[in-house]
Amino acid sequence: MTGPLDPAPESPATTPHPVPAVEAAPDDAVLVPLEAIGPAIEQASLTRRAFLGFGAALVGGVAGAAVLAKLFPVFVSAEDTVSPLVPDYDPASKAWTFVVDTSKCIGCGLCVVACKEENHVPESAEFTRTWVERHTTMTDGTRFVDSPDAGINGFPAACTAPGAEGKTVKSAFFQPRLCMQCEDSPCTAVCPVSATYRTEDGIILVDARRCIGCGYCVVSCPYGARYIVPADEDSPANTPGVADKCTWCYHRITKGQKPACVEICPVGARRFGDANDPSSDVAAEAAAAGAQPLHPEYGTRPRVLYLGPTLQEG
Repeated sequence: MTGPLDPAPESPATTPHPVPAVEAAPDDAVLVPLEAIGPAIEQASLTRRAFLGFGAALVGGVAGAAVLAKLFPVFVSAEDTVSPLVPDYDPASKAWTFVVDTSKCIGCGLCVVACKEENHVPESAEFTRTWVERHTTMTDGTRFVDSPDAGINGFPAACTAPGAEGKTVKSAFFQPRLCMQCEDSPCTAVCPVSATYRTEDGIILVDARRCIGCGYCVVSCPYGARYIVPADEDSPANTPGVADKCTWCYHRITKGQKPACVEICPVGARRFGDANDPSSDVAAEAAAAGAQPLHPEYGTRPRVLYLGPTLQEG
């Protein structure tokens, strides 16, 4: 035991840990652009299963450890070649148009399934980017609209709308719904932080980094095409509390692919293409058949055109 004036015992000698040397950045160093990791990002956006394997896609499918470094603003040589995110894509030349033929839709709900899987949309029916409605006219002239679970599981034989029970059906049709990509869009006008914006090729998107979740855009949309992402494990891109909506699968159409709902439709009720391309089916069909937007009286100039019984009802 030591007294108050005794010297403190010496501590055992320790060996200092060497400090690793920091490699200086090359003279021609540049910041890595987003395009360099585009393929890995796109791979992660394909399905929920692909998202779980995001790390594997980065390490094994793209450039290994070198690509992991590119996730951060590290220095790399300017001699490194960078592939564009979407090669040879000219947004200014596009006039994307969506055509929905309600005389063909069978209400199978596969479009809703494909959309949720492709875009990581919550499974709950109240959160959806696209849905299917059934419009039923009874023999007494009354009309009802129902959409059980957004149509994801199809429709029962009887109309589920309140007040329809016991009435005799005269006619009915299915009407797919999605974002109208309006040219005079209320959502872009009311957003206080410019999180909702229009791309050069006319597609309205939401920047989750800017969105503050105020809900103004949700309220302003006359077509009910928006929702606030819930805080659960199925949140799109892990971004709860922000606005979300149909993007016409922008990550697909800019690569020459069709939106997921169009690709999976078994009867061709949903069609998509570039109206500026005179050889496209959409351009010819929209002009020849006289397709019209849903509720043109709203004055928003939708870019989704409808054919079939919808126009008669309107």
